Parts: sequence; structure tokens; C-alpha cells
Amino acid sequence: MSSILVSLDGGVLSITLNRPDKLNAFNPEMHQLLKAALERARDESAVRVVLLTGAGKGFCAGQDLSERNVAPGAAPIDLAVTIGSYYNPLVRRMRELPKPVVCAVNGIAAGAGANIALACDLVIAARSASFLQAFSRIGLLPDSGGTYFLPRLAGTARAMGLALLADKLCAEDAERWGLIWKAVDDARLMQEASSIAKTFSEGPTKAYGLIKKALYASTGNTLDAQLDLERDLQREAGLSEDYREGVAAFLQKRKPVFKGK
Repeated sequence: MSSILVSLDGGVLSITLNRPDKLNAFNPEMHQLLKAALERARDESAVRVVLLTGAGKGFCAGQDLSERNVAPGAAPIDLAVTIGSYYNPLVRRMRELPKPVVCAVNGIAAGAGANIALACDLVIAARSASFLQAFSRIGLLPDSGGTYFLPRLAGTARAMGLALLADKLCAEDAERWGLIWKAVDDARLMQEASSIAKTFSEGPTKAYGLIKKALYASTGNTLDAQLDLERDLQREAGLSEDYREGVAAFLQKRKPVFKGK
């Protein structure tokens, strides 16, 4: 059984983490298969949006710690190797993908699993789902972008509480705190997420990629730098086929037919 399930339908590349017996905890195979799926999303014009979710009761429990058991007297494990080889490239790959990444959090998102979810562009969660920065429970600090995302999304005080106390945050509080887009009833999760993905699959893909680029750059830019970036990216958007179609459809009072170019 593959640890990642991938399917393409109507421009939506659905990726399902598929180790339900391990709450979809990451191992090297999962990382390699997820890398391949995201590279496919980047390179194939038929892919207009990525929809990421988990199989079974959980979204992702982070790293599979059964591979990290440090026996007494054994040599310590250099965690920087795994982070540098797998988790950091994964986060960068999702943030830099010039197409939307929608995450449907169907259950517990813990450790790196929580931060992989937060690295997605739009996160929708089942009401029964929860987010857990579990790192301090085993003597670590948040990684996979956790120390970057948390204070920017929820503020420093809440980020400190989540990281230091390692308490579960329910989906409704995650929505209220601004960590995610929306919490919905469990039975409606995939319907809602699929509807959002379908909207993106029929939308101006080029513009979506530029929106991502501009918003993610804004956290490190001055106002002047951001204004210049908006100018440059708007020039690029204005040269796209989708912009031409969008204006034509507006003037003709019809629904635009975007090609994602």
C-alpha cells in the first residue's frame, strides 16, 4: 500500500497522506512520494490546484518517532539532517508552488504535521480536528516553519503558549485565532474543501500564483518594497491570457473561461 495517494481530476491534484495506522506520520518514503507529487503539480499545466488531506482519523502526526528512538548509550541522532533533507524542502516547495494548495485537516495535526498544514495557502478543518505543537513534550522546538508561521498568524503571545505548553488547539479556536481559514462540520469537510479546490481549478491560475508571491513577500518587505513588487507582479498579470479573458467577460457580462495562463 502506497503511503501517498495521488489523483488528478478536473485540474485538482488530490494528495492523501496514507499511513492511517500511524496517523499518517512521516517516514522517508512519504517524503519522497510527496516531493514527486508536488513536483508534478509544479510542472504539469493540467494541474491547477493541489488538495492535501489525510486518510483515516488523523491528518498527520508529524515525524514517525518509531524511527527516532534513542536507546541509552546510543549515538545521538542529528535531527538537522532530516529537517534539512525533507521538511524544509517540503515547506519551501509548497510555499513556492505557483498554484494554490488547499489543506483539508480531517483530524489531529501534530508536530510537523501541524506546521505542514499551516504552510498551505488555505486551510479548512473538521470541527473535531485539532492542532498540536507537540515538540516541547519530547524536548524539541517547533520546526517545519512553526516558529515562522505561528507568531505571524496568531501573534507572539499565542505562539509562545502553543509552543511552550504544547496544548491542543481545537479547529474552532484555530479559526478564531486566524491560524486557518475555516472550521466546518466533519461531514462537510471534503465537500467544502473540494468546492474550494474546484473554484481554484477554474480560476486564473497565473494570478493565484502571483497573489501567493506578493502576500508571502509582504512579511519581510517595507511598504516601498511591497509597492514596487505589486507594480512588477501586476505588469506580469496584465500580460496574461487570463486577464484578457477576465476583462472581456466582464464587459460582455458573462462568466470568464480561464485557462490558467
